[in-house]
Amino acid sequence: MRTASFKAALALSVIAVLGWGAAACGGDPAEDAAVTLYSGRAEGLVGPVLERFEEETGITLAVRYGNTAEMAAQLLEEGDRTPADVFLAQDAGALGAVANAGLFTTLPAEVLDRVPAPFRAADGTWVGVTGRSRVLVYNPDLVAEEELPESVLETTGPQWRGRLGVAPTNGSFQAFVTALRVQHGDDATREFLAGLVANDAQIRENNIQIVTDVNEGRLAAGLVNHYYLHQQAKADGVSVDELTARNYFFPGGDTGALVNVSGVGILAGSADNADARALVEFLLATEAQTHFSQETSEYPMASGVPAPDGAPALDSLEAPDIDLNDLDTLEQTVAMITEVGLA
Repeated sequence: MRTASFKAALALSVIAVLGWGAAACGGDPAEDAAVTLYSGRAEGLVGPVLERFEEETGITLAVRYGNTAEMAAQLLEEGDRTPADVFLAQDAGALGAVANAGLFTTLPAEVLDRVPAPFRAADGTWVGVTGRSRVLVYNPDLVAEEELPESVLETTGPQWRGRLGVAPTNGSFQAFVTALRVQHGDDATREFLAGLVANDAQIRENNIQIVTDVNEGRLAAGLVNHYYLHQQAKADGVSVDELTARNYFFPGGDTGALVNVSGVGILAGSADNADARALVEFLLATEAQTHFSQETSEYPMASGVPAPDGAPALDSLEAPDIDLNDLDTLEQTVAMITEVGLA
């Protein structure tokens, strides 16, 4: 069921995150915390790493959790008055939007150099922490192999009517739509989104719901990030191969195979905060990168850490030739999603 107004929902969400979320250690954040982190990533995904950071460094974190679009909107609203020292985002688009507002400082070269150039900001204001590929998750009992589309643009076809799940308020979906705008232009992207609406695309709040519904046969397929299938397997206590659902990686450099990053930047007002820099460095260190690879099944960005089990190698993916620095027009993308009535 579609929400009446995506903008209204986003506004309410931003109001909601004005209050503190849980601190990394689970208690109330102290006013004298060394680092205030705005996290657009869920506590279940990053909380263990943040707890480990506190344990190893003795640095106290205060964390606000919300989805990435909410936290980016919060930062843009606060401007240079923000109490945040660090922003951890689900996708490059939100990081670019904050960077475009001049709210980030430039990261040191020794931090940036840990991550390949395609996965960090061209101006050095943010750096990728983990990688994730967009996929079509599908139920092979409901979708024959020969039905799998060559392009994500084909998912507006009549054979997908009422069978495809999307999460239009999710940051990764919004980044994917921005990539469509970059690669195909606004007119073609608007036509695609309107096609989803006309085709009765099934709206879900997040990727997890889509994967669960696909695996249990309530949806035939959905547009998500690759690692959510692995998260479903962990939740069920089985291997990925034991699930019914499967990931399909779009071939040929299709936009549906976008490889995006979660990433991090330091706010300009905290340029001299050594503890904020220590947090960024910890997220890129071997321990944290291994955790993300093994526990959340995301691709590590720092060199020397193996890819997640059961996922194809990052360099084997046929990702589209899109500069992640161009995914910085989040506001226009959200407006387009709203205007076509997808959410």
